[in-house]
Amino acid sequence: MIRQVLCFCLLLLPCTKLVAQGVAVPGDTCKPVGVRTQQIGCWILADNPVGQLTKPQVFWHLDTYPTRLAAEADKGPRGTVVESFGKVWLMTIEDEKWRSAHGNRIATIGPLPVVAGEKYSAQFMEADFTPGMMAPSHLHSGPEAWYAVGGETCLETSDGRMQISRVGGAPVIVPMGLSMHLTAIGTAERQSIVIILHQSAQVPTTMVHDWTPKGLCQARK
Repeated sequence: MIRQVLCFCLLLLPCTKLVAQGVAVPGDTCKPVGVRTQQIGCWILADNPVGQLTKPQVFWHLDTYPTRLAAEADKGPRGTVVESFGKVWLMTIEDEKWRSAHGNRIATIGPLPVVAGEKYSAQFMEADFTPGMMAPSHLHSGPEAWYAVGGETCLETSDGRMQISRVGGAPVIVPMGLSMHLTAIGTAERQSIVIILHQSAQVPTTMVHDWTPKGLCQARK
């Protein structure tokens, strides 16, 4: 019965990850793409080390390619190739002026604030939420940002701010340690490619139980 309840929860909104025995444990709000059985949800595409970052800020570069082989040929030491929303992407963490050799530049998002001298990993996810769907309150051991492919997202953070993310709009960047709660708003599915640039020695995501959102996004549904 407990297993059935937990599985039902996962169909409704991203929850804590499950161990093999079906018990919920603190951790990621998303599941590995290898266990994906439906379109809706939050799916981890990759989680790769990018090494020690020597500057206090970096940028996330998004390029598309006609084939995975072409993207892999352009990939550098801080690059990751993923397939999402029908496209092949090369995701690269570098300085602002970095450019790929042959990719089609889609976006450059940043600056992403980091701790200079720390080792980081880049976790990339595909988020596909139906309108009204929410992610539970959580925080990250590094900045989170996302590129909107479709729909709208309302974000409330523990510093009292509310931000709206939509296609063609300004990027949303959430600094390390800031609690957050997001809701898919509007009438279209929220489709986003997400990065958590987390410290490699720490878990990317921690669920939050000592902060209650004020409901700033409720009127936006």
